[in-house]
Amino acid sequence: MTTTLRQVGIDLQDAEENRPLVDAIKADNPELTIRHLPGLLKLQSAGRIVINRETVEAQLGHEWDTGEFQLAIVSYAGNFTEWDDDQIIVSWEH
Repeated sequence: MTTTLRQVGIDLQDAEENRPLVDAIKADNPELTIRHLPGLLKLQSAGRIVINRETVEAQLGHEWDTGEFQLAIVSYAGNFTEWDDDQIIVSWEH
């Protein structure tokens, strides 16, 4: 039996200051799809989306606190199954 992973998603404001964040999320989630809508970026992936602080900091060129993610996010589909100083994971809990 083949199982299909349920899509999770994050909607971010389409703003210049969020581009390094989106690039970091893409780098850590190669299967990620991004839809560009007016003022909004819809990021989706099967199973989970991982956001690593170190990858975001590498894109930004300075320190980044995972709490700053709240300034960029508009909505999401899934659960924040992990959110600490180093990583944010959005997935579905079964």
